Amino acid sequence: MDYLWRKTTSRVTQSTSRQVNEQIRKQAEQGVQRLAGADKATLSRRLEELDYEWDVERAVETGAASAILLGLGLGTFVDRRWYAWSAAVAGFVLLHAVQGWAPIIPFLRRRGFRTEAEIEEERMALRILRGDFHPTQDAMQALAEARLSIGPSISGNGLQDRK
Repeated sequence: MDYLWRKTTSRVTQSTSRQVNEQIRKQAEQGVQRLAGADKATLSRRLEELDYEWDVERAVETGAASAILLGLGLGTFVDRRWYAWSAAVAGFVLLHAVQGWAPIIPFLRRRGFRTEAEIEEERMALRILRGDFHPTQDAMQALAEARLSIGPSISGNGLQDRK
C-alpha cells in the first residue's frame, strides 16, 4: 500500500523505467557540459528556455483535459457511450495523482518530458556555472552541487525504479 503514497517529487521517476530515467539524466548532463565555459548571456538564454519547458505534469494535465472535453463533446453530440471515455480518462488522472503513473507517462518520458525537479536540477547547475553562487566552470561539479541542493528525489538516492 506504500506505493499509493509516494513522494510528490519522486513518484513519476519511480514509475519510469531505470533506462528512461538514465537517458533523461544523461541528456541533461550533456546539455550542461556543452554550456560549461559559456558566457553569462548564453547561460541566461538557456535558463530562460527552461522557464518555458513543459514538464511531464503539464503535459499530462493538458492531454487529460483535452481527452475529457473530447469525450464530453462526443457524448453530447454523437453517442452517450462516449461519456465512458471521459470517465476512463478521469480515472487515469486520479491514478496519476496518487501513484505518479498513467498510461501516457511512459510515452511522454521516452520523448524526453522531464519532471519539474529534473528541470530544476539543470536550472540550478546552469546558475552555478553562471556564477550566481560561486564561480566554477566544472560542469560535473555544478551538477553534483545542483543535485545536493535539489535533494535525493531526482538524484536517484532512495529511488526504487521499475525494471
